Amino acid sequence: MNLKTNYLGFELSHPLMPGASPLSADRDSVRRLEDAGAAAIVLPSLFEEQLDNEESGSARYLDTHENSTAEATTFAPSLTRDVFRLGPEEYLEHLRWMKASLSVPVIGSLNGTSRGGWLEYAVLMEQAGADAMELNLYEMACDPAESGSGKELHVLDIVRAVKSRVKIPVAVKLSPFYSSLPHLARLLEEAGADGLVLFNRFYQADVDIENLEVTRGLHLSDSSELLLRLRWLAVLSSTFKGSLAATGGVHHVHDAVKAVMCGAHTVQVVSALLQKGPGYLGTLKAGFTEWLEEHEYESVAQMCGSMNLSRCPNPREYERTNYVQILQTWEA
Repeated sequence: MNLKTNYLGFELSHPLMPGASPLSADRDSVRRLEDAGAAAIVLPSLFEEQLDNEESGSARYLDTHENSTAEATTFAPSLTRDVFRLGPEEYLEHLRWMKASLSVPVIGSLNGTSRGGWLEYAVLMEQAGADAMELNLYEMACDPAESGSGKELHVLDIVRAVKSRVKIPVAVKLSPFYSSLPHLARLLEEAGADGLVLFNRFYQADVDIENLEVTRGLHLSDSSELLLRLRWLAVLSSTFKGSLAATGGVHHVHDAVKAVMCGAHTVQVVSALLQKGPGYLGTLKAGFTEWLEEHEYESVAQMCGSMNLSRCPNPREYERTNYVQILQTWEA
C-alpha cells in the first residue's frame, strides 16, 4: 500500500499530520506526535499582536481595558506575555530544536492581519530552519467602507510580501468567508502561494447579558464542521494547481478518507488530538491504511480527488439539484 502524498513540494509518508496547536509548542508532545507517525508538524501560530507587544510594550496599555463594560471604548482583551506559550525568541529557539530533533518537515505559522514589520519573522523562521510556512490570515470584514474585493487585495498583498522575502514554500490558511473562493484561489496561486489550508476556525464570542461583558471560550470542533471543508476541497481541487490541506472537523478515519477523496493532499488534525492525546494520530493512520486496503486502493494518489467536481459534467446543475432535493427531504 502506497500512502505517500506530495504537499508543498515534500513527499510525505502519508497524509495525516497535526495542525497548529499548543501540542506542537511542547517538546514532550512533539516527540509523542513523531512517535505516533506524524507526516509533518505545524507549529502553533506566532501572532502579529505578540510581536507588536514585544516591540512596543503595549501589553501594559491593553491591560487597562481588562474589565471593559458595554460602555467602554474598546473591547481589546488583555494580551500579557502569559497569553502566549512561546515569546518570539522562544518560538524561534523551539523551531530550531524541532528542526534539529525531528526527521519530518517542520512548518512554521504566522498569524496576522496587516502588512507590517511582523512579516520579517517569516525570514527569521526560514533562517531558524522551517521547511515551509503557513500564513494564517484571520480576516474579519467589519468596516462598511471596505469592499470584498478590497479584502482580497489586502490578502494578496500580504502573500506577495511574504513570498518576496522567503524561498521556502508558503501555504495560505483561509477562512471560508470570501465571495468567490475559486477566484481568490486563482489569484493566490498567481501571487505565489504554494498551497491552501481550508479552513481557519473563527472562534465566536458570546455575551454575558447580566454583567454586560463579552465572554470568550474555546470550543473544539466536531465532524459536522468537516462538511464545509469537503465542499470547497471538491470545488478547488479541480482547478487549483498547488497543494490543498483540510483542517477542522477531522476526528475519525472516515473524516480523513472523505477529505482526501475530495482533493486534500494532507489532513490536519487538532481537536481530536487535544481530546485524545498525540498518540491518537497513530490510531487514525492505522485505520486509514486499513480502510484503503479493505477497499482495494493501491495508493493515496489513486483516491485523492476522486470525488471532486471535475468528475461532474455540470457542477452548477449538480449543486442546484442537490440543494433543491435536500430541502424537500425534511419530515416533521
